[in-house]
Amino acid sequence: MLLTLKSVIDPEQLTVIQQALQQAPFIDGRSSAGKSAGKVKNNQEVDQNSEMGKQLAQVIIGNLSHNDGFKNAALPLRIATPFIAKYGPGMTYGFHIDDPVMGQEQRFRCDVACTIFLNSPEDYDGGELIVRTSFGETKVKLAAGDAVVYPASSLHQVAEVSRGERMVAVTWIQSLVRDPAQRELLHELGQARDTLMAEKPGADETAQVDHSYTNLVRMWSEV
Repeated sequence: MLLTLKSVIDPEQLTVIQQALQQAPFIDGRSSAGKSAGKVKNNQEVDQNSEMGKQLAQVIIGNLSHNDGFKNAALPLRIATPFIAKYGPGMTYGFHIDDPVMGQEQRFRCDVACTIFLNSPEDYDGGELIVRTSFGETKVKLAAGDAVVYPASSLHQVAEVSRGERMVAVTWIQSLVRDPAQRELLHELGQARDTLMAEKPGADETAQVDHSYTNLVRMWSEV
């Protein structure tokens, strides 16, 4: 499932993040890449060990954790500390698949990837996130504050930036539900449940869908 989400970060906090990034310490992005990905990665990332890097990561995770669309799509069990990446002219990240297991002190399975766009698409040319799916390649370039979630197992790349700077935050999630097909079914069923609860809160069919959703999450969850 590839899903775009509107306004994951609200405008006020987005402005704070953008201002902070003007002073943030950036390092070579290849330092965080695996063996294969490091060969095709060319960007810069905010130093996660810096005080500013830690504060920005907390703000981004806080916004994700309170976003219903993200929670319904990813069903997060663990959310990795985000990397904030900058791509200037000539920078790119070639086709790669994310590592299956990440983390150092606390290891986690990497099920879902999430990219949050931190500046306007008019600020740069190129820089599309390109995800290969069974239906072909999908190009994603969203407004500042919007996000896209997609399977970490998918082959994907960041197209070369030819003008300006592309600023994004990227994180990975271990989902409660390992199987991507089951997650997609739960997402669709969850949307139907939310609609019924809003429009027919006391109806029998609303209760039936709610019970089915709840028990499927119980059946498929790994904790």
